[in-house]
Amino acid sequence: MSSPPPFKLREFAPSDLAACQTLYREGLLGPALADNDTGSDIDDIAAAYAPPDNRFWVAIVDGRIVGMIGVQHHDEGVGEIRRLRVNQNFRRRGIGKALIETAVKFCQDSHYLKITLDTYVERDAAISLFKKFRFTHSRSKQLAGKELMYFYLDLYTTDRPKP
Repeated sequence: MSSPPPFKLREFAPSDLAACQTLYREGLLGPALADNDTGSDIDDIAAAYAPPDNRFWVAIVDGRIVGMIGVQHHDEGVGEIRRLRVNQNFRRRGIGKALIETAVKFCQDSHYLKITLDTYVERDAAISLFKKFRFTHSRSKQLAGKELMYFYLDLYTTDRPKP
């Protein structure tokens, strides 16, 4: 049995836009955007995730974008993880974990005190991954008949072991 091809992570480049938009659409729960999401950041990733306070990364296997994640800075001291996606054919290979590690490290290096994110309860694998990184479920709300879960991670605590 051969091992899966290695992946590499790098920062988003404008030439990645179409592939990221496809990965985003493939990862939607249903045929349309969620009620709490405009998707406008995916229309112009370079602008929505412009450095230095924001960042966007892609995961690549054999020249193909198979994963992505972004961090946006909206509130003082807080980074929000957004758009975590891994193509379903490339899951369970450590790509999601590497993307989360990259986003968390960026937030630490940016001296953010807290990281937030949200996801739907149907995303079991993502929720499991967030819990491995010690994200805390803070609240939930119903949105269009689905449960949206909000998580946070305090970066100022020192007793957070790595997953």
